[in-house]
Amino acid sequence: MDNGYVISCESTADLSDEHFRERGVIYTCFTFTIDGQDLKDDYGKSMDIHEFYARMKAGSMTSTSQVSTAEYEDLWRPYLADGKDIFHLTLSTGISGTYNSACVAAEELKEEFPGRKIEVIDSLNASSGFGLLVDMACDKRDEGASLEELRAYMLSIRNNCNAWFFTNDLTYLFRGGRLSKTAFVLGTALKVCPLLRINSEGRLLPSAKLRGTKKVIEACAKKMEERAEGGLSYNGYCYISHSEALEETEELRSLIEARFKNLRGGGVRTFDIGTVIGSHTGPGTVALFFMGTEKEL
Repeated sequence: MDNGYVISCESTADLSDEHFRERGVIYTCFTFTIDGQDLKDDYGKSMDIHEFYARMKAGSMTSTSQVSTAEYEDLWRPYLADGKDIFHLTLSTGISGTYNSACVAAEELKEEFPGRKIEVIDSLNASSGFGLLVDMACDKRDEGASLEELRAYMLSIRNNCNAWFFTNDLTYLFRGGRLSKTAFVLGTALKVCPLLRINSEGRLLPSAKLRGTKKVIEACAKKMEERAEGGLSYNGYCYISHSEALEETEELRSLIEARFKNLRGGGVRTFDIGTVIGSHTGPGTVALFFMGTEKEL
């Protein structure tokens, strides 16, 4: 359906190039640096995701760069020139400053294309939770929503996208300043697996400290039981993204699919955590996303 606008996002939505092509979504890529080499976060085209995490495990250092104003302009300009408007969702402002860059690009392009509209919305989420919201925007578009209706809809639901994370390697939380050295040393010795959440400001915060992956996986599934829209009757999307944590991902997926029989699409969909989000979470991270109770501060 041609609604007169194009939906766009960033690679940090952590779905896949094929998925976005199927849904008619355009995206622009963040940049990551590994061992001094600058590459695009482009779903494995520049570097295979397994190689990326293998190099991290071997000690390679990584950093990331957000999308520039010029890159947004390059993404949107051809569609604006073709008479289309733009609806763009960004990575959470609690994690990145890319929302501000997108807004600057939008204002500049509105001067160049005065008859066109560009809506930029902060997803207040990350990884495949960000991607889940992109999919919901596509669903609304496919129902025939106007640009203004889609904007109002996304603002009304974005804080209902729940995000719960855990990791079996505390190294990267320590490096990122989320754990003290003492907590890192003790937590590693005691095999602590922290349960984290994204709050209503789109920031990643600790929620609980559990010993062992079995307990944190069960806690994650329990959060979905408590918070999912409609409880065990939940019939929306459920996505899991992970960074080389297949065993834990499969265990969590099995728990959820055994309890939630009406998930949209027939079950949980799993995706890789990409190179940019993965640069900060490290290997061994699992993230669960679903629609439910509004997130707290």
